[in-house]
Amino acid sequence: MKQPSFNRRDFLKLAGAAALPGLPALARAADAAAVAEGKATFFANITAVQPIMDAFHKATGIQGEYSRISSSKFIPTLLTEAAAGKLSADVVQAPLPMLELLKDQGILAPYRSPAAQGYPDWATKDEHITLFGVEYVSYLYNTQHVQAADAPRTYQELGDPKWRGQIVMANPSNHASTISWLVGLKEQVFASEDEWMQFVKALAANEPMFVASFGPTPAPIESGEKRIAISMPKYIVTKAPAPLAWSPLSGPLLGSARAIAVTAQAPRPAAARAFVDYWLGHEAMSLLAKDVGEYVLAPGVHPPIPGIDQVQVKPVRDLSDQELQRWGREFGKLFGAR
Repeated sequence: MKQPSFNRRDFLKLAGAAALPGLPALARAADAAAVAEGKATFFANITAVQPIMDAFHKATGIQGEYSRISSSKFIPTLLTEAAAGKLSADVVQAPLPMLELLKDQGILAPYRSPAAQGYPDWATKDEHITLFGVEYVSYLYNTQHVQAADAPRTYQELGDPKWRGQIVMANPSNHASTISWLVGLKEQVFASEDEWMQFVKALAANEPMFVASFGPTPAPIESGEKRIAISMPKYIVTKAPAPLAWSPLSGPLLGSARAIAVTAQAPRPAAARAFVDYWLGHEAMSLLAKDVGEYVLAPGVHPPIPGIDQVQVKPVRDLSDQELQRWGREFGKLFGAR
């Protein structure tokens, strides 16, 4: 019989808070069900998580199997498998809009993990989906080519003509995360839409070099070809020892929310819940922050990036497909991008 997730959560909270003698044995019984299932299969589009899979196996005795699926194939793969009744994923991780789409299609199961205690309320409001991090965006520079005193201190300063021809960014006409980031600045950073539009036009006038995604953005500033990259601070960790720094130190930094969920057709539901519990816990989130530079929502956990614990990091609003297309066309015209 499948154990109701709300009972398990309440039970574990009581176990931790009251430390009643009989509860640990029951907890071990619940864990035994997950161990008996043997493994948890994890579909995701996040990189460099094998250390977490290894740590999960060491901590629980359950094997974690990780399949990385590109964003373009993520939804089709899961929908096709689910329609055939052969969904192999126990747990899925992706940007929030993708999981919301899967939820609407009945692919996700409700589960509130006790490990998310202390997370922001907005991260745990949906019983099917738990947010665990923000794919935060900032701008980077090479400290051997740009002195900290000369680096842009605010978003507005990215429009300073001295940076003309010196900026690299993902293509704002078709890169969804960049489109969402630019719109997020309008909604959360700039005082008015007119002020924001002046910034966008000034940034476009600086004739940035466009690449396909955030991944290639650090290379031109590492080589000295460009001076500023609209990119992610996590590359300070993953590109080490490259001399990279980030700004604006005053923030806020914005980005797409990352989320995790148990699948409704999970072949191993107990192991799936155990995996989500481990993933959201301090140990796994510390590995993700330390080794990958991710900004996570576990209380007190930050990537080893100077000053990142002092800045506010906020999720952007999820744009509809229509909004992405509309703003992509608009930015394409403003930036002369295709």
